[in-house]
Amino acid sequence: MAWRANLSRGVKEIRFLFCQSSPDSAPAREFVRKNYGDIKARNPSLPVLIRECSGVEPQLWARYDMGVERCVRLDGLTEAQIDGKLEELAKAGGSLKAK
Repeated sequence: MAWRANLSRGVKEIRFLFCQSSPDSAPAREFVRKNYGDIKARNPSLPVLIRECSGVEPQLWARYDMGVERCVRLDGLTEAQIDGKLEELAKAGGSLKAK
């Protein structure tokens, strides 16, 4: 998980959206509960926003330079798969910077 320490190099903001009570959002809620502290400790200046909204499908958003945003749907994913999606978004930020 060394990529987590470099998360803020290519990503300007991370947003998690999920429902407070929906079973579909349970893995996303659990991922945030278990990993928020580690992500913030490794990237203290990176905004990590948690948005709860009744009935919303779980999503993960990343904002990059120049206002470019990417979204990944999290419904049906396990916590490990959510971690993988966050890593993909982090790596996408590095490739956007290289252009």
